Amino acid sequence: MSIALATDHGSPTELGLDQSPLAVRGMTVSYGQKPAVFSVDMTVAEGAMTAIIGPNGAGKSTLLKAALGVISPLAGRATVYGKALKGQRHRIAYVPQRASVDWDFPTRVIDVVQMGLYRELGLLKRVRAKHVAKAMACLDRVGMTDFADRQIGQLSGGQQQRVFLARALAQGADLYLLDEPFAGVDAATEKAIISVLKSLKDEGKTVVAVHHDLATVAEYFDRVFLINTRKVAEGPVATTFTAEHLNAAYGGRLAMAQIDQLDLAAG
Repeated sequence: MSIALATDHGSPTELGLDQSPLAVRGMTVSYGQKPAVFSVDMTVAEGAMTAIIGPNGAGKSTLLKAALGVISPLAGRATVYGKALKGQRHRIAYVPQRASVDWDFPTRVIDVVQMGLYRELGLLKRVRAKHVAKAMACLDRVGMTDFADRQIGQLSGGQQQRVFLARALAQGADLYLLDEPFAGVDAATEKAIISVLKSLKDEGKTVVAVHHDLATVAEYFDRVFLINTRKVAEGPVATTFTAEHLNAAYGGRLAMAQIDQLDLAAG
């Protein structure tokens, strides 16, 4: 599927888009008659960890997929570091929702991770010792080296998520986009994943994750983007993760008792 990108019909400068890792302008996506995302702008800050949050059905995953060109928008555009997506894919690593993956596909863990090395492998797809070593290093980073020869379908949900993160690491990207990376995983896996993501940030990489657990937003992320079909707010957690914005995003579905338990900004 294709996406209408800012640089399809002009340069980012001509269209007024900045050079941020991911800039979305006027994005609208519809499933049937009802828009899932309506005229959304988002600017991702470089070198930060950003959480995309909102209620179920708010358009969080849809926004990410539209920005990546996985689904086609009715309107809007996205740029990656100020340029069209087509020429910037090598700078992006995407970890989809685990539920969207066919885990019955007969392949080993090490083979999945090596898929992240597609640019290095070239057209012949000839795997050399250096590629195996790099893939194993990525598995080690997520604590999965002992499972390298295991069939991917034989792993637990948390283990599968770690493997997909290792595949993303193998790409050596600048921008990491993750769709619900902590959904359905055990506590140990969540701890391992957030540790890797924070290390990426320390290396100057940019991380964006669709996130559902409001209790960990302040602990895990630097910035937050709130959405409920339309953009509600975006900015640093310290000033944007507030009761006012949560009420606006969740529309009364989030009880005040729950809000009171969160580590919220004063604003």
